Amino acid sequence: MKKTIITVLGPDKVGIIAGVCTYLSNNQINILDISQTIVQGYLNMMMITDTSKSSKDMSTLTRELEGLGEEIGVVIRCQHEDIFTKMHRI
Repeated sequence: MKKTIITVLGPDKVGIIAGVCTYLSNNQINILDISQTIVQGYLNMMMITDTSKSSKDMSTLTRELEGLGEEIGVVIRCQHEDIFTKMHRI
């Protein structure tokens, strides 16, 4: 299993979650866990995903998700689980 952390941050509007989940589904990426909150009109979503069945490498997924974020007006970041964990460890 190749766990990847995907974060989505930006002004809330209709279609953000649908757009991200459609991209993931089209690329054989399974959502293992998901959390989202909306605070004063801003969406903050974090997903733990399994990218092991995707035919795309990490750099392509990252680039395409960033592009999707630009299209729908949010910031999308994608990181390997081990990098995310080390960055957020005290």
